[in-house]
Amino acid sequence: MKTYDAIVIGAGVIGAAIGLELARKGMKTLNVDMAPAAGYGSTAGSCAIIRTHYSTLEGSAFAYEGFHYWKAWPDYLAAADERGLAEFRQTGCIVMKTEANGYLANVKAHMDALGVPYEDLDTAALERKAPYYDLHLFHPPKRPEDEGFGEPTGGELAGAVYFPYAGYITDPQLSAHNLQRAAEAAGGVFLFNRRVVEIGKDDTGRIAGVTLDDGERIATRIVVNVAGPHSYKVNDMAGATADMKIGTRALKQEVVHVPMPVDGYDADGMVTSDSDIACYTRPEKGGFLLVGSEDPPCDPREWVDPDDWDRNFSEQWRVQALRAAQRIRNLGIPSQMKGVTELYDVTDDWIPIYDRSCVPGYYMAIGSSGNQFKNAPVAGAMMADLIEKVEAGHDHDADPVAFPLTHIGRSTNVGFYSRLRTINPESSFSVLG
Repeated sequence: MKTYDAIVIGAGVIGAAIGLELARKGMKTLNVDMAPAAGYGSTAGSCAIIRTHYSTLEGSAFAYEGFHYWKAWPDYLAAADERGLAEFRQTGCIVMKTEANGYLANVKAHMDALGVPYEDLDTAALERKAPYYDLHLFHPPKRPEDEGFGEPTGGELAGAVYFPYAGYITDPQLSAHNLQRAAEAAGGVFLFNRRVVEIGKDDTGRIAGVTLDDGERIATRIVVNVAGPHSYKVNDMAGATADMKIGTRALKQEVVHVPMPVDGYDADGMVTSDSDIACYTRPEKGGFLLVGSEDPPCDPREWVDPDDWDRNFSEQWRVQALRAAQRIRNLGIPSQMKGVTELYDVTDDWIPIYDRSCVPGYYMAIGSSGNQFKNAPVAGAMMADLIEKVEAGHDHDADPVAFPLTHIGRSTNVGFYSRLRTINPESSFSVLG
C-alpha cells in the first residue's frame, strides 16, 4: 500500500489550499477528487466574489485576511503554472442599504473594528455612481407570479456603502489549478477521477486509510473531508456525525448570465449586493452580467442528492433575471437561458465547519455555502494549523485554537467554526454568510 501523512478528499479551491498548506508543513499529502481536474466541481461554478463584509465580526476578519492573499496571489503561490495565474479584479463592491440588512449598521461597525475602509453613499451619491439604477424600493422580494411584482412599494433606497477592498476572480477553476501546482511544488500529490468509497480505522478507532472506487487501498493517519456537496456522505462513511450539532446538505443554485446593459453600465464595473431585490451582480466575461440570488424566503430551496440532480435551468433563472431588471434599467432578458447551475454545500446556519471530529485523525472543512471561495487560502492555512496542533495533542474542543491572522494583526477563534456550536443567530442564513 501507498502511505501518506494526510489524504484530503477534494481538490476544489479549499481542498487544494489545505493540501498546499499541509505540504508546506512537511507532510506527505494526497488530494483525491472524483472530478477530472482541480476545481472542476462547485469551485468552477463559483461566482468567485472577493469581499470583506459579513454579518459577523469573525467572518469579516477572516474575509479581510483572505483579501490580502488574493491581493498578493503570485507571492502567496510562489510557484509557476503553465496555464497562467488567476486574476483578481479589484473593482470594489456596492451594497444597498435596506431595512433587511439593518441599513448596514452592524456591517459598518465590523469594518470600523477591523480598520477596513468604506464609503457611505447617500441616495444622491448612489445615483451619481450608478445612474442606470432605478432607486425605488421593491421590498420584500417577490416572485413574478406574486401580486405587485415589479411595482415600487414606496420610497427609495436609503443609499449604499461602497467597499473598495472587493472584486472578483476572473477564473475560479484556474485558481484551484494554481493551488494544485503550488502544492505539487511543495511535494503534494493529486489524484483525479477517483472516489473514496471507504474510510478505514485501526483497533483504537483512529483513521488508518481509505479505499478508492478502483479497489486501491491507501494508508494514512489523517483524512480531511473537503468534499463540498458530498461532505455529508463522506461524514457518514467516516462515522463522524455522532456529536455534530451542525449538519450540511447539498443545495441547487442557479446563476444567471444576461447581456451587459448597453446604456451606461460599465462592463468593468463593480460587484453589487441588493437585498431589496435579493440579487447580487458582477461583470462576467463575454459581455455578460452575472446575477445571483441572495436566497429570499419566497424562493423554495431545492435540496438534492449530489449524485442525482437535474443540472438544467428551472423557472428560478427567469425569476432572478426579472428581479435584477427591477433595479437595472434597460436590462435585456434573452429567451435562451445562459449561466451556471451548481451545488452549494450548506450548513444549518450558512457558516462553514472548519474543525476536527469525534473520529481521531478525521477533520472537516465543509459547509462552504457559496460564500467561502474568498476565504480559501486563509482557510487552508488555518486548517493546517489546527491539524498540526490537534495531532500534537491539543484538545481543541475544550480549548479552541486561536489562529493568527498575520496580515491584519489579529487572531481568530477557530471554535467559531466548530461542529459543536449552536446555530449562530447573527448569520444572514443565506449566501451572504
